[in-house]
Amino acid sequence: MSTTISIRIPKELKEAMKKFPHINWSEIVRKAIEEKIREEKIKWALKIMEEISAKAKPKTSSEEIVRRFRNERSKKSSYGC
Repeated sequence: MSTTISIRIPKELKEAMKKFPHINWSEIVRKAIEEKIREEKIKWALKIMEEISAKAKPKTSSEEIVRRFRNERSKKSSYGC
């Protein structure tokens, strides 16, 4: 099912559109709206992902974890393990 919407455009634009009657202007507008909605959904999803990512950040940096792991490994190797 579809619905009708109205938009206002400058008269000059309407006159220019009349010069190209073979173009389905409704389809052009429909596709532009669909593309804009797709873009906004992606922006929204990225925002949500960033918020989740910010909450999930570890308290310890990866550099600290690697250093700790290397220190533990070097202690074990010095004990002959």
